[in-house]
Amino acid sequence: MAALRNTFVFCSRTIASGLTRSPLYNIRQSTARCLATGQYQHIITDTKGEKKNIGFIQLNRPKALNALCDALMSEVGQAVQQFEADKTIGCIVLTGGDKAFAAGADIKEMQGLDFAKVYGGGFLGQWTKVADCKKPVIAAVNGYALGGGCELAMMCDIIYAGDKAQFGQPEIALGTIPGAGGTQRLTHAVGKSKAMEMVLTGNRISALEAEKAGLVSKVFPADQLVNEAIKTAEKISSHSKLVVAMAKECVNTSYELTLKEGIHFERRIFHATFATEDRKEGMTAFSEKRAANFKDS
Repeated sequence: MAALRNTFVFCSRTIASGLTRSPLYNIRQSTARCLATGQYQHIITDTKGEKKNIGFIQLNRPKALNALCDALMSEVGQAVQQFEADKTIGCIVLTGGDKAFAAGADIKEMQGLDFAKVYGGGFLGQWTKVADCKKPVIAAVNGYALGGGCELAMMCDIIYAGDKAQFGQPEIALGTIPGAGGTQRLTHAVGKSKAMEMVLTGNRISALEAEKAGLVSKVFPADQLVNEAIKTAEKISSHSKLVVAMAKECVNTSYELTLKEGIHFERRIFHATFATEDRKEGMTAFSEKRAANFKDS
């Protein structure tokens, strides 16, 4: 019996040792550590605002102009999910550096891939985390937002730009096309003609041109950009998080439905707000001429 017990212990330790050395095990452990500590290799996370209720994500690969490698986008997705799960966070600000928000996807990482690998592996599939977030995300864009960088900015709900920012989809010059929403979101934002010009030529547009075309909400001096984004995020966060999420869903749904269907969807969500405590509080506070005290319920 003792021999059998010793054999079992030896096997258990061997299996455990093998799991520890497994690449998949190590990846999972690394991801768990990032989620637990908030420490990342390619991004910086923080909370901002007077009430510390703004999630802040800064892309941090300055030597590569914040090129969007797979590991960086994985970390962005993890950080977004963390802030989304945090009930104290009302809005997220996503930014890059002074020279580049993100100069594009990591071409060196993609160069050796083939159709079987990108199709079978669902390449770029994890990039949807920002667009799927229920909480509002504001992109604060300084410098280059090209290719995947422009696509990442368009995944956000609001884009603010520094006065030196540049936007573009230059994939055509590399013998490929945008693959993370560039041909779709850009067309929705600026219309078919402008989107065609940008996608087919690879030409860039300035921050002021982007604002004029409807791609960007506002343009600020570069050194004021992030603070202005945080101010807007604070105002959004002062409202009911529940109702903000409902309003965001309605605006996003307008892209998917006909006008008649969209108005019908909006009315149903409007009716649904009457089942919330925050709707009662908001209207009562207005009648009593005081600030509303929303409970996100």
